[in-house]
Amino acid sequence: MSKFWILIIVFLTILNSCNSEHKLHSNGDNIANDVYLSQNNNSNNSKTQNYELIKANDEVYNSRQNSITKAVSVGSPAIVGINVTEVRQYIVRDPIYDDPFFNQFMRRFFGDNSNRSRRSREYEVSGLGSGFIISPDGYILTNHHVAGNASKIVVTMTDGSKYDAEIIGSDMVSDVALLKIKGKNLPYLKLGRSDDLIIGEWVIAFGNPFGLFDKNAKPTVTVGVVSNNNVNILHEDQPFNRVYKGMIQTDAAISSGNSGGPLVNSLGEVIGMNTIIYSTSQGRQGAGSIGIGFSIPIDRVKEIMEILKANKTIDRDFYTGIEPRQLDEQLARMIKTDINDGVVVFGMQRNSPAEKAGFELGDIIIEINGNKINRIEDYLIAVGDNKTGDKLIFNINRNGKSIIKNLILESNPRR
Repeated sequence: MSKFWILIIVFLTILNSCNSEHKLHSNGDNIANDVYLSQNNNSNNSKTQNYELIKANDEVYNSRQNSITKAVSVGSPAIVGINVTEVRQYIVRDPIYDDPFFNQFMRRFFGDNSNRSRRSREYEVSGLGSGFIISPDGYILTNHHVAGNASKIVVTMTDGSKYDAEIIGSDMVSDVALLKIKGKNLPYLKLGRSDDLIIGEWVIAFGNPFGLFDKNAKPTVTVGVVSNNNVNILHEDQPFNRVYKGMIQTDAAISSGNSGGPLVNSLGEVIGMNTIIYSTSQGRQGAGSIGIGFSIPIDRVKEIMEILKANKTIDRDFYTGIEPRQLDEQLARMIKTDINDGVVVFGMQRNSPAEKAGFELGDIIIEINGNKINRIEDYLIAVGDNKTGDKLIFNINRNGKSIIKNLILESNPRR
């Protein structure tokens, strides 16, 4: 074979080898591109899946949010736990003075010894309750029976901080107390209205039942509805009866320790102050809810609060001079009347407001300030919820005739 043909064969061999290498490189580039595109697609899919998962979680979370949860979120920071120390007195009687012979000897030589036979002792009582902040500078509302007679008050906030509180004013009859702590820019609740309540509307009760606030400094929240409205309740006590007037009834669970906490509507506004409950363990410490609780309407609380801010107390030590008696069949026959309901003027003090107003024995009290008087409790509520100097308008029945009498409450002469 000539040299020419040998060169031609070598040249073609080299050319074919180069073409094969070029194809190999081309295929490699395609594979790399495929791998890159696959990785890029996987990354985009992962981002899309994460976004959709976050979006789904947000939708689920938002679906759980409603007016109740929003009101709880807004209101919780303004709720406080209240721990009080109260100094009480009790009388100890020396048994030696119960000996009649010793008593006779002491009276003969030393006169009346009745005061010597009794000694006063003091002891401290701890208690707890709830309250709520109503202004950024630290005014707090609670019940009188929670803090009204306390010698020391410690308020616990939801962040765990504690403040000493002072009593600005307190009223036993309405069971409202106004406290103050030193602070600035504190969380507080908006006071709403209680004159436009709807039976059946949702309400939220905040509080410190059984002292749970001390566990984690967070209020307990219970939810219910307005069960009833304008309920009057008399709680007999000393030195004055407590008059719970126009109370809001709710089935939101209220237990021992909830007293003084707010009842809030779905807008987050305070409509009442949780105060008393009916319970299977009524009158015992640690009473629990059976779904019948009562709150002082916030309109009444606001009225009392303004008086306490100005005067620190309300002068309730007045008298009418009337000895009231429930009208029953026997009494109706005695005074010869066909009226079935009402309260009778059974006795009357001389030179008393009642005598000055022209009352007579046997008068039947039908109304006081426009409020119907059917039972003795109605009379005590209508009279008790006033202050010295107030004028009461009585509608009485005397011998079958309706008569109006105006009575001015005067300071009790016992003072």
